[in-house]
Amino acid sequence: MSRAYNFCAGPAALPEPVLRQARDEMLDWRGTGMSVMEMSHRGDEFVEIAETAERDFRELAGVSDDYAVLFMQGGASSQFATLPLNLLGKKATADYVDTGIWSGKAIDEASRYGQINVVASSKSSGYRTVPDPSGWATSADAAYLHYTPNETIGGLEFDFVPDSGSVPLVADMSSTILSRHLDVSKFGLIYAGAQKNIGPSGLVVVIIRKDLLGKARAETPTMMNYQVMADNGSMYNTPATYSWYLAGLVFQWLKAEGGVAAMEQANRRKSEKLYGFIDDNGFYANPIEPRFRSWMNVPFTLADEALNGLFLKGADERGLLNLKGHRSVGGMRASIYNAMPEAGVDALIGYMADFAKEHG
Repeated sequence: MSRAYNFCAGPAALPEPVLRQARDEMLDWRGTGMSVMEMSHRGDEFVEIAETAERDFRELAGVSDDYAVLFMQGGASSQFATLPLNLLGKKATADYVDTGIWSGKAIDEASRYGQINVVASSKSSGYRTVPDPSGWATSADAAYLHYTPNETIGGLEFDFVPDSGSVPLVADMSSTILSRHLDVSKFGLIYAGAQKNIGPSGLVVVIIRKDLLGKARAETPTMMNYQVMADNGSMYNTPATYSWYLAGLVFQWLKAEGGVAAMEQANRRKSEKLYGFIDDNGFYANPIEPRFRSWMNVPFTLADEALNGLFLKGADERGLLNLKGHRSVGGMRASIYNAMPEAGVDALIGYMADFAKEHG
């Protein structure tokens, strides 16, 4: 079998140089005689790892000193509750945009803690488009406006940043963070599960404007309080040290590859190439309105669903792994995050062409 390419939506593929460095440092990090997994999070060695990772992340994402960067345990789903507990405060409502499964889960969880105003939804379209912002029923006194820039399961992606006015804008950027340029100053808070473009699962990165700290409800668990995390350098307790270390290696790899600007060019090229093939081949189809197609997650269907199993079997044999679509939507899905080389997309297109020729 030729080289394998992992198209999993998450936990996703990590850059091969990162995996090799982690392998080489597994038993002994820089002559300390310890694996990073064995280090005290209070020791000088891990503090150096953590501080370097945060510094590199701030550089890559363009995060100013007006924001705190938190490396918290869990994933984006844990933030669905952490967010309203910290930001709702004395406000009566929070605004949410519904564009798919993940934004829906965020809405359901936040509804446990306050009144949630769904300002717009694309459910009636089967979540195939983004609602026109001119029709959003936003609240002038909302605690924040939440949206999901990229719906990982459905492959729907905003091509604009909503204008929330004086209301803090909040985004779940789990599958788009560091994939292209981002103006962080437009946001009050950004959170991102690590297991797509940052590192392994078990870690979530939160970027929060400092004026939004200190608003948590009294009943907010200490480990979910953004102010506590900021005051303690994300180390109120033992953090997910190895995930944090691997994230730091990914940041170093990104910098060596040319940073976010280089990733943006590569990701645009990869997605355009794959969507172009799908559109030009009648055997495959993508359901999303072209303007809002995701760069990161490309769902597609075959002309005959009865061939799905055969397609996946042949893909596995070619080393094209984890192409089965999410159980809620079916079909196929190719996740092509930063770590997916263009050669992987080329290999997938080659297989798709061969399969269509044989079975179309």
